[in-house]
Amino acid sequence: MADINSLEELGAAVGAAAAAEGSEAAVVAEATAESTAPVYEQKLDAQGRAYATGKRKDAIARVWIKPGTGKIIVNKKTRDEYFARPVLQMVIDQPIIAAAREDQYDIVATVKGGGLSGQAGALRHGISKALTYFEPELRAVLKKGGFLTRDSRVVERKKYGRKKARKSFQFSKR
Repeated sequence: MADINSLEELGAAVGAAAAAEGSEAAVVAEATAESTAPVYEQKLDAQGRAYATGKRKDAIARVWIKPGTGKIIVNKKTRDEYFARPVLQMVIDQPIIAAAREDQYDIVATVKGGGLSGQAGALRHGISKALTYFEPELRAVLKKGGFLTRDSRVVERKKYGRKKARKSFQFSKR
């Protein structure tokens, strides 16, 4: 038996074996090996927009993306009006810059719940998901940057008999 050191050599060996035998089982096995990788399709609504929901802490962002000039509207305000801090603006722009799609899409979003930081994180998550729905080939870049992963950290609830989630009242010996 020949030494096989890479996937290309394995594919060539399987193809040669299938041609030599002419068996249908080898052809079916090769076809299923190619189809195991998931194929992502473009998901657009009737207006030609991609829709996604992003979440972070208690904030939820509903995001619509369509081809345009790069405007970002959040709750009927511009991005700079709604998120005045430059750090939050940078967080929102991260997936667009990582995908190299500056000034190519108009983004309309509604955000509710949580604080400004959580809302910016939710908007970032929603923009990332919507970009993958509009252009499925961007998924690898955004996944590698960690933009498609929902940050599941939330505030721990307050416990009965305590001041906060873990802090207790001051202990008195007497």
